[in-house]
Amino acid sequence: MAEEKCAPLFETKRAKGRLFYKIFSLSLFVGICFIWVFRVIHIPRESEDGKWGWIGLLCAELWFGLYWLLRHPFRWNPLFREPFRHRLSQRYEKVLPKVDIFVCTADPGIEPAVMVINTVLSVMAYEYPAEKLSVYLSDDAASDITFYALLEASIFAKQWLPFCRKFKVDPTSPAAYFKTIASSTHPNAPAKDFDTIKKLYQDMESRIENAANMGRVPEEVHSKHKGFSQWDSYSSRPDHDTILQILLDGKDSSGKDVDGNVMPILVYLAREKRPHVAHNFKAGAMNSLIRVSSMISNGDIILNVDCDMYSNNSQSLRDALCFFMDEDKGHDIAFVQTPQCFENITKNDLYGGSLRVIYEVDFPGLDSLGGPLYIGTGCFHRREILCGKKFNDQYKKDWNEYKNIDLVKEASLHELEEKSKALASCTFEKNTLWGKEMGLQYGCAVEDLMTGLSIKCRGWKSVYYNPQRKAFLGVAPNTLPQALVQHKRWSEGGFQILLSKHSPAWYAYGFISPGLQMAYCYYNLWVFLSWPTLYYCIIPSLYLLKGIPLFPQMSSPWFIPFAYVMLGDSFYCLMEFLWSGGTVKGWWNDLRLWLYKRTTSYLFAFVDTIFKFFGFSESTFIVSAKVAEEKVSQRYEKEIMEFGNSSPMLTLLATLALLNLFCLLGMLLKQVFINEEGIKIFDTMALQVLLSGVLVLINVPVYQGLFLRKDKGRLPISVTAKSTALALTACALFISIT
Repeated sequence: MAEEKCAPLFETKRAKGRLFYKIFSLSLFVGICFIWVFRVIHIPRESEDGKWGWIGLLCAELWFGLYWLLRHPFRWNPLFREPFRHRLSQRYEKVLPKVDIFVCTADPGIEPAVMVINTVLSVMAYEYPAEKLSVYLSDDAASDITFYALLEASIFAKQWLPFCRKFKVDPTSPAAYFKTIASSTHPNAPAKDFDTIKKLYQDMESRIENAANMGRVPEEVHSKHKGFSQWDSYSSRPDHDTILQILLDGKDSSGKDVDGNVMPILVYLAREKRPHVAHNFKAGAMNSLIRVSSMISNGDIILNVDCDMYSNNSQSLRDALCFFMDEDKGHDIAFVQTPQCFENITKNDLYGGSLRVIYEVDFPGLDSLGGPLYIGTGCFHRREILCGKKFNDQYKKDWNEYKNIDLVKEASLHELEEKSKALASCTFEKNTLWGKEMGLQYGCAVEDLMTGLSIKCRGWKSVYYNPQRKAFLGVAPNTLPQALVQHKRWSEGGFQILLSKHSPAWYAYGFISPGLQMAYCYYNLWVFLSWPTLYYCIIPSLYLLKGIPLFPQMSSPWFIPFAYVMLGDSFYCLMEFLWSGGTVKGWWNDLRLWLYKRTTSYLFAFVDTIFKFFGFSESTFIVSAKVAEEKVSQRYEKEIMEFGNSSPMLTLLATLALLNLFCLLGMLLKQVFINEEGIKIFDTMALQVLLSGVLVLINVPVYQGLFLRKDKGRLPISVTAKSTALALTACALFISIT
């Protein structure tokens, strides 16, 4: 028993077999150095063809090699964590801390109210003392439909929470649970109970969807609940007072379930907005929630999730507490990050949305250097650290000093609501440290990444926890434009951090380990991959059309390092992807998206950031769509690429695909009808032929979308016309001027 009291609440294991990886990486680096040497000593003379193309490839390969080096320090020693929640229960069950859970939504048009309340219900049903749980919904659209949906959810929860407790339901999102049961033959509840709760859910879902379709709350409901009166002064989405309502407080009969048990506190918040006051998007919403929750429940732990990320593991909260409450290693942990996983990923991950290698390989590696990045959802924080507390190695949190202050008892609900509204005022943060040294940081599109970096620079660490049963499941983009726009936002935000005073390149120096500093730079430098990738996609193919070699011929010894680096790195990446649970076709799809986001998302992110930096445009926050039309969903499930409407990104993708196709076909036609040397071209220009051939193969879905498909998901005819004209013009101009 004494040993059990002293036993750690979690253990850390190091990955095995990393020596092979280090040796292999070293051999690849030697190959990269040989490539650099080859480029330098074989630069064509003034009288020879291809000099400037050669120099451009040298610059691109220098950047690729240096960027490749940045990723290795955080891949050398991956760590894997295992919590022991039974020990947590034995030692701390009576003094478990209060937990505040934040769910954020911003647009009911693309984040349907039914989806939002499923997330809310899932976190309300955690396997945790209900009196110590509080759930807050931040609605940045201030939608009365969303409020109505939450009101309906608060009523349904009185039946749902006891059902989850009684039958050990997981996942605790009603929609996900019923979907899971539909695909199995043995529900874990008696038929009568199951049918009853399902009927209650379907009725609630139908009422909410009817209200959403009508665009208004039923009049009889509107008149019965006082909360709707707060919309009487509502002007518009960007111009309204603070709307705050405590729907469940757990202190009277309305706050208890059908079994008479206390339910978690449930709060709706739409912070005040005015047209000429910056609201700072999700970061501003989170900071308002931090302040409002400090008045109502003041939980020591804060969990934030996106409105589509429902709880898939009712024990994940206790697992996270094992890291915070460990007596020896928990005192310097600021947050526990779980991976962002998705329920709608296809078998072969058509759009690379699972970020499989990042979450299975990169983040465990980051854990060995001071902890993973804060990615904005599925993250457990210590409130005091999120609010700006600096690390002190003498400070140790005493979790036995549980705060028994009951704020809800000290004031009437009305008084508490009115006091809390002031904390969500749009002018509250004026002349304060909020958004700078307190709460989430302002100033970029990925406020979460910058916030996590600032926490690390104050001396704290983070922990990465990737349970076998995923903690949260969300919705990944199911069209190509959505995926590209999402990556554009991420890369643009990273570039903004790099240009800001919080840049990891200099701000973090001396505060975090050099390896972690390199890791942050690795993610923040995404935009700079666009130019060398574009160069590699265009110039070698154009020179192939002209018959000018830019790589060593197969009979040359210099061919070996090029072949080794290209094939060796590709093979290792394939093995890594398969080890992470992917498929060969999934790796090919991931490679395709790797190319697409580098040539479009990162390029447009670079241009937009430069414009914003010099004041030519303003920052915006794009919310990813969480629902799709039925036909779009059907094509996605069949893994047919969805292109949709015309856009500059799609035009650029199609142009690059056609350019490589025309260059490869042009070279082949020249060999058949003109070139007397025939097959010799494949010795002198083998790598260029291979590169162009791979680019053509990887773009097969684009060619299908341009010329073969007839459905609405194909590329628009306007894109076909523009991209064909641009590609042919580029080929003709290059031939004529070189």
